[in-house]
Amino acid sequence: MAATIKNTYFEAELFRQRTFMATLLVTAVMAALLFGYFNLQVLRFDEYREQADSNRIRLKPTMPARGLIYDSKGRLLTDNVSAYRLELTPERVDDIDATLLQLGNLVVLSKDDLRRFRRAMDSSRKFLPITVKLRLSEEEVARFSVNRFRFPGVEVTPYLTRRYLYDDLFAHVIGYVARLDEADLKAMGDERYSVLTHTGKTGLERAYEAQLRGTIGYEEVETNARGRSLGVLKRHISQAGTDLKLNIDADLQKATVAAFGELTGSAVAVDPNTGGVLAMVSLPSFNTNLFVNGISTADYAALSTNPSRPLFNRNVRGGTPPGSTIKPFVALAGLESGMRAPEDTIYSSGEFFIPGQRRGYRDSHAGGHGNVDMYASIAESVNTYYYKLAMDMGIAKFDAYMRRYGFGQPTGIDLVGEIPGTLPSPEWKRKRFNQPWYLGETVIAGIGQGYWVVTPLQLAQGTASLANGGRRIPLRLVQATRTGLHQAWQPLPAAQTTSIGANASQLQAIRTGMEATMHTRKGTGWAIALGSPYRIAGKTGTVQKISRRGNVSMDPRSLPLHLRHQALFIGYAPADNPKIAVVVVVEHGGYGASTAGPIARKMMDAYLLPKTEQVVLETAND
Repeated sequence: MAATIKNTYFEAELFRQRTFMATLLVTAVMAALLFGYFNLQVLRFDEYREQADSNRIRLKPTMPARGLIYDSKGRLLTDNVSAYRLELTPERVDDIDATLLQLGNLVVLSKDDLRRFRRAMDSSRKFLPITVKLRLSEEEVARFSVNRFRFPGVEVTPYLTRRYLYDDLFAHVIGYVARLDEADLKAMGDERYSVLTHTGKTGLERAYEAQLRGTIGYEEVETNARGRSLGVLKRHISQAGTDLKLNIDADLQKATVAAFGELTGSAVAVDPNTGGVLAMVSLPSFNTNLFVNGISTADYAALSTNPSRPLFNRNVRGGTPPGSTIKPFVALAGLESGMRAPEDTIYSSGEFFIPGQRRGYRDSHAGGHGNVDMYASIAESVNTYYYKLAMDMGIAKFDAYMRRYGFGQPTGIDLVGEIPGTLPSPEWKRKRFNQPWYLGETVIAGIGQGYWVVTPLQLAQGTASLANGGRRIPLRLVQATRTGLHQAWQPLPAAQTTSIGANASQLQAIRTGMEATMHTRKGTGWAIALGSPYRIAGKTGTVQKISRRGNVSMDPRSLPLHLRHQALFIGYAPADNPKIAVVVVVEHGGYGASTAGPIARKMMDAYLLPKTEQVVLETAND
């Protein structure tokens, strides 16, 4: 067998090819490896670092302290106190039903608590903590802390809860905060606020929610594999909410409530020169603290089914025909329109007739008042004067002047939901009832009856305009704000005022008539002003629930409660240098002079007189 000749060239070439291929393979692998490292360490460094950090760093939101609320004298009305809540994060809990059952052995979980938790869980993201119960007791906190290891995903979290120091005194002014719901979050328009538990629901708490809640901060908390906190790596400080200083005087607020006693109604007192609201009550009221941590079903049912409607803000949402309290404004319209001069007289026989009609419209006095001028018409509340004036003006001109005085539109008070009331007009009636307007409706509009609806706030703003020389000023509850406890109070910008159009002599004529109401023997408010060390300008009003038959005098207090007349009073004092304007509406109160007027007098005394002088006057009246 012949020997095989070795082809060294071929073998060398094969070796070179294999070496080249191996080199290419190794290079490709190394390149892929290097690119992978480059991708991890450079291109996607931030992404992977964030993922890695998320496994050991937990962002814990820090809630800002809600802004405080003070009265005009710097007395604290609303503050925040430390409390603990129980929270559960759904994605970290395997069996939520079993967990809730076991938690019930450590803390008291009511049906309301569980219902609210289920509702919140349905609308919340699984990675966000959901409140199971607010305001844990110290004993409940201690019991849970001992058993915490048994409840992964459940935490006790400290927080600041709202406290209203005067319970029900400012319920319809300050309002209250309550648990945040999906509608609230949608209204806020920022997902960051989903970590909040409470938001303002009514009153100033709602109107100034954006300022009061502050800015949310957070902590970067390092955790171990079990999720236990090891320490805080970084803090992003939250910013406390803005504090509010009100025009409200707590002493006057208390005096107003005390003056009502057991009566139901509303009252507003304003500074006629600034529009600042000095007192505002709606009675009966309710304890706002009930709502903060979730009102019970029983408590809410008791409030919502109460026929006196304690939850209803009568000043902002309620309305009533103004009755005779509208007469000074109608008289002013007569002067401004040139249809009346103060000295012009009309004859009151006790009943007014529209020419060509048999139906009569009665005066408050069965035999009439005789010849009366504008001053006497206000002081003695002569209906006939205003029946004829409204008829002579016509409803179109009547409406134009009443709108200029602020009726039929909101006052601009810094609260949510103020109604405009109803200024009667043919257009309104056609739209509301699809019926024509009758002359008799114009006639009764002149004495504040018929389709009229005014709010106590509108009457207060209008009364202030008469007192301050004809300026219509938006009403304001808040006078100043500050962004920290040691910061100076910053007054709110002055509200833009508008003129009601009357000149000084016309306004003085109305003021003289209102002063005569209180300080002349025939004036309907004469008994109210007895013994007063200052002069009062005012007007009483009574809104009839039922009509009188014939000329029979009837005491409305002898009627069943739901048929009794509404009692009203408007006024300001001192008459020569007004510092306070007051409106009082007493539901089912009978006559304005005997029910609403005395409440207004007590309010004026409380604001204008030293404490010692108030005591002397009360003793003298007794």
